[in-house]
Amino acid sequence: MSIWWSLHLPREAASVPLARRLLLGTMETAGVDPEISYDLSVALSEACANAVEHGGRDGAGGDYRVTAYIDGDTCRIEVTDSGPGFAGRGTVRRGARTRSERRPAGPPRPQQPRSPAPPQAEHGRGLFLIEALTDHVRYRDRPGRGGVVVSFDKILKWREGALLKVS
Repeated sequence: MSIWWSLHLPREAASVPLARRLLLGTMETAGVDPEISYDLSVALSEACANAVEHGGRDGAGGDYRVTAYIDGDTCRIEVTDSGPGFAGRGTVRRGARTRSERRPAGPPRPQQPRSPAPPQAEHGRGLFLIEALTDHVRYRDRPGRGGVVVSFDKILKWREGALLKVS
């Protein structure tokens, strides 16, 4: 069995807890281990906060989309915005970052190291948190349409008697 949902949210700070609460409610109802649910909710909060802050054009309001898929033992979350893309944000690293063994065969792709934000900085840790809390992360620009898609996966653990695991 699988479930998915998608939200179109305004680029406003108040939309971030809405997405987080929907994810947590879905995970709890499905029977996902609370620690896994918490990790995913923090990663989702960071991705949504980035979409709110960076995901528009020329300071216009706009919206962004959050889609969550639970399929088998994996949860994938995608956050899509309509901003200038990573090139317009000054981010130098693109492509996929993988912690698991699910990447295709072949030599590993060289990755440009990202320097952590200084301890006193108020911003700059969101992508680090997403990478630390999930199993696979992919950042990609949306050529021709503008914006960025941040997607991340995590292998799920289930509580005893979990609804989705039983099905």
